Amino acid sequence: MADQPGRRLIHLEKEAYGETFGKDLLEQYKLYVQSAENVSARRVASSNYLLTLNTALVALYGFRSAGFGENLWALSVPLIGIAVSLLWRSIIRSHADLNSVKFDIIHEFEQHLPAAMYEYEWQLAEEGKGKVYRAVTSKELWIPVVFAVLHAILAAIIFLEVISVWDWVK
Repeated sequence: MADQPGRRLIHLEKEAYGETFGKDLLEQYKLYVQSAENVSARRVASSNYLLTLNTALVALYGFRSAGFGENLWALSVPLIGIAVSLLWRSIIRSHADLNSVKFDIIHEFEQHLPAAMYEYEWQLAEEGKGKVYRAVTSKELWIPVVFAVLHAILAAIIFLEVISVWDWVK
């Protein structure tokens, strides 16, 4: 990110800005780190909501024993579940991408501070690809996939049951 032509993180040097440059820079850094943490918090909140929604959709299959699953309208539940799962995966990816950009900016910000703790931590963590730390996103992205597969299996079961009921009626 730092090597993109025409883009600069620091627009004014200390001499042009004034004597509060260091203090103001540190304050902006703190606010920006907080904004990265807020993205993570929104991601967790979104995932909790979509997990609850997916769980509720799966629970709707329990109503099938009360005659809910005897027609093609019952297929709407797993189809909605698949759509919600795909949306969930997209939201996780979007939050991860935004946080990746935010941490690139934080690493660049740290070049103007006495210590670059986040950048150093990321190096020690082998950028999330080593034995020390693996990025949670790579695991988290599988949860909506599991739900989508579950919904697809249940959709197939409902479809086959509806088809067999129709064959029996004929």
